[in-house]
Amino acid sequence: MVRYQKKTFTLVFYCIFILIFTLISLLFVFLGGEYRQSDWVSSSSVSAPPTVIIDAGHGGEDGGAVGVNGCFEKDINFSMAKKLKTLLSSMGLNCILTRSEDTLLYDRNADFEGRKKSLDMKARLDIANSYENAVFISIHQNSFPIEKYSGAQIYYSPNNSFSNTLAEEIENAIRKSLQQNNDRTSKSSDGRIYLLDELCCPAVLIECGFLSNTDECDLLCTEEYQNHLCAVIASEVARQLLN
Repeated sequence: MVRYQKKTFTLVFYCIFILIFTLISLLFVFLGGEYRQSDWVSSSSVSAPPTVIIDAGHGGEDGGAVGVNGCFEKDINFSMAKKLKTLLSSMGLNCILTRSEDTLLYDRNADFEGRKKSLDMKARLDIANSYENAVFISIHQNSFPIEKYSGAQIYYSPNNSFSNTLAEEIENAIRKSLQQNNDRTSKSSDGRIYLLDELCCPAVLIECGFLSNTDECDLLCTEEYQNHLCAVIASEVARQLLN
């Protein structure tokens, strides 16, 4: 396990970090620049700026993985999704959360017995598909029966070439800033992850770490580490979408 190198994330750092990206975004707009038309934008599409759909995995009665310290994946996912939205919004990107509270997204007026999870997945898919030039980022936490495994792992949609690029760059940024010995590489979902397999827009799923690893689980439960990890992810997403 690569222990997190304790670095003080001061208020001054955050102010400077947010200010720089805000100024860059404003300068970009005032000079008449356009958002980069990446692989997901067809020649017939309008030049609308991307909307980042931030998906906090699980929720409500679906707690996701349970950490060795008793934490629930759904809570960490939601906490990080909100942090990521705040950072990316400050950088000038339009951001949407798939869920704004601790709940699954199935229709309570529908016949949901035995279908809660499938209805929830369909609702998240519909949210992403309802936005033009969407970029989908799903936040999750990993778990494995063997405690020794740790580190972020990112999966990407096989339906859009920019998904692979985005996944690789986020993975590299996390490795450089936080997990120097993490030798994992990003992987295509290849039929294993419903949302990534169904979406045609750029889409990645970030497994931020292993709740089955004692050290990493404790880190993922702290505000400091979540802030640092979200800052790394946000800066790389903004770099890819705004340059």
